[in-house]
Amino acid sequence: MLTCVIRYQIDPTKKAQFETYARNWGQAIPRCGADLIGYFAPHEGSSTLAYGIYNIECLAAYEAYRARLMADPLGQENYAFAQREKFLLREDRTFLKLASAPHGNRP
Repeated sequence: MLTCVIRYQIDPTKKAQFETYARNWGQAIPRCGADLIGYFAPHEGSSTLAYGIYNIECLAAYEAYRARLMADPLGQENYAFAQREKFLLREDRTFLKLASAPHGNRP
């Protein structure tokens, strides 16, 4: 299992647009085959950093998922929304694997 962490730099004056974008992905990403952990908008601290995090089985599954997402009507609409509104200034994707398992029990 891989975890994809998308780090966004957003326009701090367009946080509401990012939140709309995030809610749309909240519908499209699971439908297209990834296990969405969530999209996270700035709250305290930095007003320009936001994250999207989801799990995917492997890189081959990621490629198939991306093709489905690009064909999905809401996915297409969301990409166009981001281009039109210009609230995303930068987007970086990192794929991580869990290294701390098994986790211990909480006291």
